[in-house]
Amino acid sequence: MATAAIGATPIDSTTYAPPVRRRVDSIDLLRGLVMVIMMLDHVRDYWSAAAFQFDPTDLSKTSAALFFTRWITHFCAPVFFFLAGTGAYLRRARGVSNAEMSRFLASRGVWLIVLELTVLRFLITADVLPHNVYLGQTIWALGWSMIVLALLVYLPLGAVAAIGGAMVLAHNAFDGAAMASCAPGSAQCGAGGLLAHVLHVQGMLQLWPGGPAFLAFYPLVPWIGVMALGYVFGRLYTMDAAQRRPILVRLGLGMIALFVVLRATNLYGDPSHWSAQPRAGFTILSFLNTTKYPPSLLYLCMTLGPSILLLAFMERSRRSAAGRALVTYGRVPMMYYLLQWVWAHGLAFAAFRMAGKPTDALYIFHNNSPDALARAGFSLVVVYAVWIAGVIALYPLCAKYAELKRRRTDWWLGYL
Repeated sequence: MATAAIGATPIDSTTYAPPVRRRVDSIDLLRGLVMVIMMLDHVRDYWSAAAFQFDPTDLSKTSAALFFTRWITHFCAPVFFFLAGTGAYLRRARGVSNAEMSRFLASRGVWLIVLELTVLRFLITADVLPHNVYLGQTIWALGWSMIVLALLVYLPLGAVAAIGGAMVLAHNAFDGAAMASCAPGSAQCGAGGLLAHVLHVQGMLQLWPGGPAFLAFYPLVPWIGVMALGYVFGRLYTMDAAQRRPILVRLGLGMIALFVVLRATNLYGDPSHWSAQPRAGFTILSFLNTTKYPPSLLYLCMTLGPSILLLAFMERSRRSAAGRALVTYGRVPMMYYLLQWVWAHGLAFAAFRMAGKPTDALYIFHNNSPDALARAGFSLVVVYAVWIAGVIALYPLCAKYAELKRRRTDWWLGYL
């Protein structure tokens, strides 16, 4: 039941008397919701004609429909990282030792990094050897965040909160720092420069002269801090729901208020300031158009604040059919994540061929001509139809796997 607390004594030594161990399905529900929304983003990447032409957050070119189709998916990564930390705390609070928890997080982190550089690289790019370029996307950053959390679990909860909070709150202070380019063909910036780019600046890096390039799509800071704060957040789920709900409401509203105040003043928290636009509605889009790479403080407040507030109202004993389906997706996030790439990218090849469109545009690292890109993709209506069909089509496989995970406790189930 969603209202249940986790049956253990929290690791900060505060004692509660919660019921027996069980999953917290409000967390699974929120995770499932953002996973479903995430699929919309990836279908848009490969199916939308506009996606091959311009960034949907470029206010000089986009429409409101394209902007919000992209903007709603901004909630996915922050919630996923945050709840991954929460899940780690709940696992730890059920009696797992520090050493066991650390080994699990470190090994799972390494597994995710390997998965990103191999299987996911192929699913995302469709290239077996994508022109000697490797990706550092969501799962890469998630893996490294778990490895760091594997060390943080030995610290008191307050120390974890301080480290995570410092990363989230302070990293925008370095937005204007000058860094030498580490892109292929540029003068080598050294180990320190490479590290700075991997941690804070999105871009293409060359690991050594003449060596492979690495696209650091997800700089690691502050994603590590987001997961650490999610770990601390997990303590709330050792409380009874009646105690927890008002805290969730205050926390969610507080983050939303911080976003509004800082964004309105353009004082701090995002390297891109909002501004008045020729069209009044686009001024609102400018206000919401915060920075994801790396995620700014305002980006995180804008996405995590409403998500935490939503958690306060997700705790109930009975679910609708749609709610139960979302809970199922939330219990098998990695399985769903892999399958949705197959649906979004793999199916696009067949659709492009049937429609006489250039499939070269679907190979991420190909140098496509402007004419090929102009002929690629479909309307936004098609994007939404393919997304909805995919969510429905993947459910039976996810439901079967969720049932397998419910019945069995094999060690490998924690890695997929």
